[in-house]
Amino acid sequence: MRVLRSIFKRKLRAFLTIFGITIGVLALVVMGSIAEKLQLLVDGGTDYYVDKVIVSAPSAMAGFSTEPLSTDVLAQIESVDGVARASGSVMMLLDTDTSSVNMGVPANINAGDFRDEGYESFESDVVEGRKLEKDDRGVVVVGSDLVQKLDAKVGEKVTIRNRQFEVIGILGKTLTAPDKAVQIALSDAQELLVADMPSAIRDTVDPAKLITSVAVYVDEGESPDELADVIQAEVPDIEAMGPAGFEKSVKEPLQIFTQIIYAIAAVSLLVGGLSVINTMTMSVAERTREIGVRKAIGASDFAIMHQFIDESATMGLIGGVLGLGLGALIAMAGNQAGAASATELFLLTPRLALGSVLFALVLGVLSGLYPAYHAARLNPVEALRYE
Repeated sequence: MRVLRSIFKRKLRAFLTIFGITIGVLALVVMGSIAEKLQLLVDGGTDYYVDKVIVSAPSAMAGFSTEPLSTDVLAQIESVDGVARASGSVMMLLDTDTSSVNMGVPANINAGDFRDEGYESFESDVVEGRKLEKDDRGVVVVGSDLVQKLDAKVGEKVTIRNRQFEVIGILGKTLTAPDKAVQIALSDAQELLVADMPSAIRDTVDPAKLITSVAVYVDEGESPDELADVIQAEVPDIEAMGPAGFEKSVKEPLQIFTQIIYAIAAVSLLVGGLSVINTMTMSVAERTREIGVRKAIGASDFAIMHQFIDESATMGLIGGVLGLGLGALIAMAGNQAGAASATELFLLTPRLALGSVLFALVLGVLSGLYPAYHAARLNPVEALRYE
């Protein structure tokens, strides 16, 4: 209580100082939540790519493309030494309107040929209903982020690309790419893919022969990155990407983006730290006689330093807790506002929450060191004479 009384002796100054820390922590929490969300998506992609090669059309981005390939490519890929299995899939955007800006993975339609059974290690669980099966038609399993957007309920119908599908399952939340996907039968996805083509060539295409990407599973002991180079050389008109390719095209740029986000937030917080230094320096000047009295009756230099560091640390802690609370509210409100369009941008993780408050506390301590040291070094006689 003594520390709080000392801090709020000048209420306006104390509030402004704490407000500076609060704004800095708020920026750190909000921007850090965006970085955490994106990082988790990329970590999910890393887990997906770790043991396989993704083959797609040459214009693909990060291994995915809506430009079709022929299913004939599966046999060509499986003829390459070191390939255990090749599994075709169709992936396309859920919405044909691409004018909106997406942070992370856009809502998408996903369908596979089930040739990956026994090979695929990356799985997501169904929390309601059941999984998609090979002979299903006209049904869909909905990712957790798309439930509200599609108003999906097991046993009821949803509209996807102007077609009606029955919901047979809801996926559990993974905080990665499957949350933004609806899974449908491959034949249904192939029909939707053909429907997107120009009318002049639509009737000349066999939907059953079309896929947009291939997951290639490697023989035991084979390197996915080395096998990607071999597939690229032996199979014409494709783009093969292994784990290293994913890291280079997606993970490394995101790391730079994350560093920039945290740097901007840290600058905001450091500005708050300067306000603590200013406040504590003024406090020492105003309480010079008090310091002199305390030293005259036996207070040690350490006790004086401890007093002022306690005050600066308390201001940092209060600002950190307030900033965390406001940042959490903004993140929750932002996610709720974006839930209807499946755009959840923020992820407030325990490490970010704890780290933000600890950073504010440490910043408060460090900001108070010089004023506290200056107070402890005051000559008691001169301090008592101070007007």
